[in-house]
Amino acid sequence: MTLKQNLHAVKVFAPATVTNVSCGFDIMGFALRQPGDVVVLRRSGQAGLTIKKIQGHANSIPFEASKNTAGKAVLSMMKALNLKAGFEMEIYKQMAVGTGLGSSAASAVAAVWALNRFLTRPLSREQLLPFALEGEKLTSGNHVHADNVAACLYGGFVVIRSVAPVEALAIDYPHALHCAILHPKIEIKTADMRNILRQHVPLNDAIQQWGNIAGLVIGLQKGDFELISRSLNDVIIEPIRGKIIPGYQQARQAALQAGALGSGISGSGPSLFALTTSLESARQCGQAMAEVYQKLGLDFDLYLSPVNPHGPQVIQSEE
Repeated sequence: MTLKQNLHAVKVFAPATVTNVSCGFDIMGFALRQPGDVVVLRRSGQAGLTIKKIQGHANSIPFEASKNTAGKAVLSMMKALNLKAGFEMEIYKQMAVGTGLGSSAASAVAAVWALNRFLTRPLSREQLLPFALEGEKLTSGNHVHADNVAACLYGGFVVIRSVAPVEALAIDYPHALHCAILHPKIEIKTADMRNILRQHVPLNDAIQQWGNIAGLVIGLQKGDFELISRSLNDVIIEPIRGKIIPGYQQARQAALQAGALGSGISGSGPSLFALTTSLESARQCGQAMAEVYQKLGLDFDLYLSPVNPHGPQVIQSEE
């Protein structure tokens, strides 16, 4: 694989994602327009990859490329394609790690998308997916899930059919869909939210969950808002996780009363989402959720966004 000789640097935005989407634990997700992360990848005279800058919600994000989600994704892609060139990377975190909005996935996707622009024969999204997932594995440990990475990379709604090998499928959806996302500024570790889950569930609950997943996919493809609304119900995961997130039940009910098609936990939380049929409805649902957290005295971020059909986008390139 060869690189373009006249391209010096690429700056890429990759979006946040809402995953699980109530009933689709670890297998469903969709991309947002905001927030997201930005990665700059620049040619360097030194072979390999060096992370030069991390700004924003950096926390304790490592500079060592092999231990950084964006760095690991690029390194895996460079190795697979036998690229001997050198690159420098800058990462601008526009959302904190641990929000339930796919922060680590966004950085990994932005990074591989940027490197892909340097290739004379760019790879497809399907070909890029395993490389971005290599970066995401750093934060997911032994539990590999591709919902954040695939939704971020493909845009729109996705379903994960398999992770070994990874297979993500895009779903048609009504483009009127918008979302309100409220992120309470509290720390909840993803590992802890996984550890509290049951390893076995009653068959009746599983049957109900499978029905909701099927209904949600069909509702999205047909643009049937009533079917979407009936299907946005989780009987297995959210009843457990909801007990850990302050204000979850109140905020969810407030969003539903304000007209949301459905409302639930994004990823492992603590962010909450409300899916709606318009921007104005998303604004009303967001305000309803915000009032709950204002009364609780908890600080939060509120985002309003349509579903993002594009995924990552190049916002600047230097020749």
